[in-house]
Amino acid sequence: MAVSDACDTAKMGVDPRGKDLKRYLSEDSGGPVVMLNLLRYAEGGRELYARYAEALSETFLPRYGAEVLYAGEGSTALVAESGQQWDAVLVVQYPSRQAFSDMVADPDYQQVTQWRTAALTEAVLQATVPWPTEHSAT
Repeated sequence: MAVSDACDTAKMGVDPRGKDLKRYLSEDSGGPVVMLNLLRYAEGGRELYARYAEALSETFLPRYGAEVLYAGEGSTALVAESGQQWDAVLVVQYPSRQAFSDMVADPDYQQVTQWRTAALTEAVLQATVPWPTEHSAT
């Protein structure tokens, strides 16, 4: 594969797939999950993503007991190769992995997630787990 093919963001996935959700659920240790979202917008995607984010915050996050912990625009990258900067970062806490999975399977959510898909050329959507207490930052 040519380097240009490997870096072609038009081919990058931006939505979770069934096999990924199954693995995500199988690794559930119980309790809340914090999802890290790194977003790279397509041309004109910022406006589409704002439309998706409004529906998410007004309808789906309350419906599934989730909350946005942080949302912001990407700024100066101190450690990143060229092209690795992200346009936006979103951190969302869900009461459980199952709550997140139920949300993405919701038929109403399926109607608005198309805006997210069209808005992005690349994304990272990663579950996080808390460090053991002895590693916590103070």
